[in-house]
Amino acid sequence: MNQPNSPLIAIIGSDGSGKSTVSEHLIVYVKKYGPAVKVHLGKQAGNVGRAVSQLPLIGKVFGKSIASNTKKIKSAKAEVNLLPALVIYSFVLRRLWRFRRMLAFRRQGLIILADRYPQDQIPGAYDGTSFPVETKGSRFVQWLAGKESNAFHWMASYKPDLVIKLNVDLDVACARKPDHRRESLAKKIAITPQLTFSGADIVNIDANKPVDQVIAAAEAAIAQFMQSRGYSCSKNIEPATIR
Repeated sequence: MNQPNSPLIAIIGSDGSGKSTVSEHLIVYVKKYGPAVKVHLGKQAGNVGRAVSQLPLIGKVFGKSIASNTKKIKSAKAEVNLLPALVIYSFVLRRLWRFRRMLAFRRQGLIILADRYPQDQIPGAYDGTSFPVETKGSRFVQWLAGKESNAFHWMASYKPDLVIKLNVDLDVACARKPDHRRESLAKKIAITPQLTFSGADIVNIDANKPVDQVIAAAEAAIAQFMQSRGYSCSKNIEPATIR
């Protein structure tokens, strides 16, 4: 079933909420309603840094540079230098490319399942902008910060049809992500309930429960939503061919 705007479902949650695991299971379920594709709309700076680190000769140097400059700009209290600004803006461009690719899939009539979703409601929060609210630096750095702000405002203007929000307690998230800083997880967990995604329909799910129960609750929410949009569930639909 194709509509002018096929359903756009976003999975949101702090690190440790099981977001990626749940998304992997849900895309199989969503395909029962028609051709669908899963997209990742987060920054993925860590993944890129690890991939770059595998390059011969210069890999480790550039991998460390990505991680270092990402941290610098996040904690910048004074002037933002050119290199950190360029590193962060490179991720903005990458994110814009993936978002436009997602929109292209949607125009083809594919159901979209998004792991993470851009937001401009809370600057500096996860899935939001990285430059400080009042960026201090050269005119070029300030221009990059403005471009980032405009990019997130544009992406956030596309409201998801359904947001599945995975809510997790701090202790549970820390146990699942022992390599993450507790303070960082605490901030993300505190921000999660505040995100409204421009008034999108939001289903809150207790992600402290076992993953099979979380997946079952998410599937039930998707089933109710898809039925409200006139979609019927079929167990025999073949996966879509994505180009």
